Amino acid sequence: MTKEVRVRFAPSPTGPLHIGGVRTALFNYLFAKHHQGKFILRIEDTDQARFVEGAEEYIIESLKWLNLLPDEGVGFGGEYGPYIQSERKEIYTQYIHELLANGKAYYAFDTAEELDALRAKGEESKSPFIYNWSTRDKLNNSLGLSEEELKEKLATGEPYTVRFKIEPHENILLDDMIRGKIHIASSTLDDKVLYKSDGMPTYHLANIVDDHLMKITHVIRGEEWLPSMALHQLLYKAFGWETPRFAHLPLILKPEGKGKLSKRDGDKHGFPVFPLEWKTTEGVAKGYREEGYLPEAVVNMLALLGWNPGTDQEIFSLEELVSLFTLEKVSKSGARFSPDKTVWFNHQYIQQKSAEELLPMFDAVLAKHSFSVTDELKIKVINLLKNRANFVHEIVEQGLFFFKTPTSYDEKALKKAWKEDSKSILESFKNVLQSTNFDETSLHAAMQDFVSTQEIGFGKIGMPLRLALVGALQGPDVPVIMEVLGKDETLARIENLLRFTA
Repeated sequence: MTKEVRVRFAPSPTGPLHIGGVRTALFNYLFAKHHQGKFILRIEDTDQARFVEGAEEYIIESLKWLNLLPDEGVGFGGEYGPYIQSERKEIYTQYIHELLANGKAYYAFDTAEELDALRAKGEESKSPFIYNWSTRDKLNNSLGLSEEELKEKLATGEPYTVRFKIEPHENILLDDMIRGKIHIASSTLDDKVLYKSDGMPTYHLANIVDDHLMKITHVIRGEEWLPSMALHQLLYKAFGWETPRFAHLPLILKPEGKGKLSKRDGDKHGFPVFPLEWKTTEGVAKGYREEGYLPEAVVNMLALLGWNPGTDQEIFSLEELVSLFTLEKVSKSGARFSPDKTVWFNHQYIQQKSAEELLPMFDAVLAKHSFSVTDELKIKVINLLKNRANFVHEIVEQGLFFFKTPTSYDEKALKKAWKEDSKSILESFKNVLQSTNFDETSLHAAMQDFVSTQEIGFGKIGMPLRLALVGALQGPDVPVIMEVLGKDETLARIENLLRFTA
């Protein structure tokens, strides 16, 4: 590609960012970086009625958490701003007047009530109403008005919209980088509203103008925008501008495979569909970050929803994804979301991280408990338990007994582990530990020698000892626990159980 690749992620600030939107941002980012191009963040807030306070900041924070940093855009600067559409109203006004002057658009004065009545009549006659070449000459618009009549309506402030004038009987050839060539008959299209009565452009006009002025070379967006592709191509032609390449990504489907993944599916099955937690007066929607997922795992999972590298490899760093990503390997069909696979990805990345890298997340979870613990002990616990964990919070939950001496004991475990001879066995082994080196190998050997000398089964010492150390019959191997706790703490916990059972 000779021209610099420039792509944009252009979400609307109408609420939290769905992972489908995150996947769109990711594919734009990967495409841009693969071609040494630019990734731009633009906020499309033309629909002011649906604007939600805090959504813009949420979008930026999500991209930062996922390390998908824009090269320019809202919050990141750049020479093609402003990057918020509501701050570009004067720009759109200029271009809507250009279309009107060239006869490519017209004023429409139809009221919402009039249009609703026409739609209702169409439903009754089973002939759906469409505002286009077949009906527009009979409707309340500037096409049937004299110049004086139009001026009078505009001068008196009569509400209007501006519609794009699509000529009939044309074969529109579309070329999508994922779906190939598509033929659309212009006669089937309606004259879309480009400019609303509130003085704001619709998505269709603002989108085209911004992409042109920001020198966007490739428009990579969700499948739901595929029906708008013909209109957008006609708009580029009407302005006499070069059309960017289009690529429409497949849907992310529900776990059962039918229908688009929604927040309701996440609520139903207990998994997040948003990158970050989203709080409203109605409650809290789960976020991947707050649920304990690593950003690298979320990115890796999303990359494989609709894109296939053509190999069996599943774990990819962001740098590897950039190197391998092409739109040719993006599927046309929807990609089924798997909550279990997402957990699997997180497990893999937990294993890849060192204890030192996981320590900040570990500390954040541990902060809920009032423990004063050294980093040295925390790192030992992380290294010991992380292979069993899908999330860092599971390491904390499984390892709490390392930081807090048991003061009570699981009732069922006590009944199972504590027998008539347990006290004497545990007291004898306590004496053995006094002269034992406190490393795993030495401690394991001491236990083996003890059961051999005492001529008892391993469980006779193993279970009461585990109960003393953990407070329950769970956790890693007993010699490993003792090594991490150290001699003084191990002996103190044994003594606590002996007093408890006295």
